[in-house]
Amino acid sequence: MERSLILLKPDCVKRGLVGEVCERFEKKGLKIVGMKMMQLDDKILEGHYSHLKDKPFFKGIKSFMKSTPVVAIALEGPECVEVVRVMCGPTNARKAPSGTIRGDLAVSVQSNIVHASDSIQSAKKEVARFFKNSELFEYSGLEGTIYSSDEHMV
Repeated sequence: MERSLILLKPDCVKRGLVGEVCERFEKKGLKIVGMKMMQLDDKILEGHYSHLKDKPFFKGIKSFMKSTPVVAIALEGPECVEVVRVMCGPTNARKAPSGTIRGDLAVSVQSNIVHASDSIQSAKKEVARFFKNSELFEYSGLEGTIYSSDEHMV
């Protein structure tokens, strides 16, 4: 089963939108297999945003992401990465369509409520960066209720 990392960013936490965003993922049929609130430090941010380290706006991203704790979530489901990306909408929240998380709840590029893994490969690395194996849980739930018997194994 595919997994994706979600980070509920400082603007989400400060605005009290954590429950609403989690509810959207759960209502869609994605399973939360890991969740924790954590204060990010330079080491984890430099690893997570290593592709942006040389950009002039990187210092601002680090400052923003350290401004409050974030909520890290590992979601699981068929085609989870793609489903989550569609639900979140484009990074530039001003261009995100209504009905998406960013389209409904944000108007910024940086303060856009949520980070979501952008590929299956990134998701594997990101989930491992933010969660120990002992913090990820296996449990039955949606199989046979939301997914057909031949679909939940995708």
